[in-house]
Amino acid sequence: MAKHGKRYTALVGKVDRNKMYTIDEAAALVKDIATAKFDETVEVHFRLGIDPRKSDQNVRGTVALPHGTGRTVRVAVIAKGEKLQEAEGAGADVYGAEELIDRIAGGFMDFDTVVATPDMMAQVGQKLARLLGPRGLLPNPKSGTVGLDVAGIVKGLKAGRIEFRNDKTGVVHAPIGKASFDPANLSANYQALITALEAAKPGSAKGVYLRSAFLTSTMGPSIPLTLATTA
Repeated sequence: MAKHGKRYTALVGKVDRNKMYTIDEAAALVKDIATAKFDETVEVHFRLGIDPRKSDQNVRGTVALPHGTGRTVRVAVIAKGEKLQEAEGAGADVYGAEELIDRIAGGFMDFDTVVATPDMMAQVGQKLARLLGPRGLLPNPKSGTVGLDVAGIVKGLKAGRIEFRNDKTGVVHAPIGKASFDPANLSANYQALITALEAAKPGSAKGVYLRSAFLTSTMGPSIPLTLATTA
């Protein structure tokens, strides 16, 4: 078992393991235990009542966090013609057509997310699927990163729209802000996320859907959350 230092052990002592915290209580506590020398990211982890081995039970979606994530998102757009002008006007960090595809294929990865128009997806899939797919960066209509409204997509990503999806163990991990956020803003972002997560419940999922949830900061211990279980 890994050994933790005195700082982490002291922080663990601030979390009552016999208590389930409301999101408002946890949002206030997570700020108190985020003592690193940088602005820690605050994440929530949901264990879902799904079978991730079954494709019809996998959960994926997007949500616009009302107070953003607190981080700068670098957006790359693959498009042509006037759509490139839309990308530039909306604040995309890098944009282009075939030349950008070749640049990425050559190793350029100075971005956090990739947006593409439908007409470019054949080339994107052919040349970049193996590179971007494993990194979770391949544009996909389900994640809201493929479409004709380039300006809207870019602005949404810049404003704090995030994608969520379950991992192979049926857990969803998602950022809801920074430790510097006001607790009320962390709570509001959490509520937006859980609403979207409930809306994304697969029809084939049986039993309790939201099994457990924990709030944590980058360097801090997890805080167990109360959860109104949904069947």
